[in-house]
Amino acid sequence: MSYHLIDGRKVAEEVTTALEPRLAALRESGTNPGLAVVVVGDDPASHVYVRMKGRACERLGMASRSHALPSTTPEEELLGLIDALNEDPEVHGILCQLPLPSHIDERKVIDRIALEKDVDAFHPYNVGRMLIGDPLFLPATPAGIQHLLVTSGVELKGRHVVVLGRSNIVGKPIAAMLMQKGPGGDATVTVAHSRTRDLQGITSQADVLIAAVGIPLFVKRDMVKEGAVVIDVGTNRVDDPGTEKGYKLVGDVDFDDVKGKVSAISPSPGGVGPMTIAMLMANTVLAAEMAIGR
Repeated sequence: MSYHLIDGRKVAEEVTTALEPRLAALRESGTNPGLAVVVVGDDPASHVYVRMKGRACERLGMASRSHALPSTTPEEELLGLIDALNEDPEVHGILCQLPLPSHIDERKVIDRIALEKDVDAFHPYNVGRMLIGDPLFLPATPAGIQHLLVTSGVELKGRHVVVLGRSNIVGKPIAAMLMQKGPGGDATVTVAHSRTRDLQGITSQADVLIAAVGIPLFVKRDMVKEGAVVIDVGTNRVDDPGTEKGYKLVGDVDFDDVKGKVSAISPSPGGVGPMTIAMLMANTVLAAEMAIGR
């Protein structure tokens, strides 16, 4: 079976290009959207994401601030920084890169970010609005997944979507979004996870399979229905002595094993990752528009 490659880089470029007229209008009114990213500790993946977000802001001419704090930073100091960013009129979006060191309460930090600057949509208020179908912001990675499916012409209405993974960042929100009424929704959604019985039997029923478990090459050919659409959310670092860096990035899906059985598949890297950044930029532009009453 020949498959369609769902190119996240191409679709992400289309999303960011569509932001340019809105950015021009904001600048005419004297506003340049600003994104502040806070990272605590030395997690390599977190710092890579921060650099990517900074470069995306730079390409669009948006203001970008990065706050890199040592892993020993006290919780109160981090909360104080969030308070200062909440009060800064030049900052329209705030995100705190997860995970945080164990001595810092992630929930407390997320709750501290102003609702109208919560461009990651992690605050319980924004999660609740998303759940009832009236979002202020949509979480970036799930929004990127949904946009990839819609722009690729994947019919979701009445289809069976299986989401592998139940995290607050991807699994739960994408399940809620795809079951909403209307365009990009109306799917029948099953959420599978580490305690699911007969996992292969369930994934093999999926018209659309979304893999977000964080296990390298977990999804194999025998877990996928003939002609299914597969979205690979995972980005995992695995050792590869044959490369200059000594490692390579792979997804949660064994692409080479699966590709001959599916009708469409997103790669990793190059699929959902670029979409996450693009949707974050879109959320920051929206936050700036809301800040000036547009």
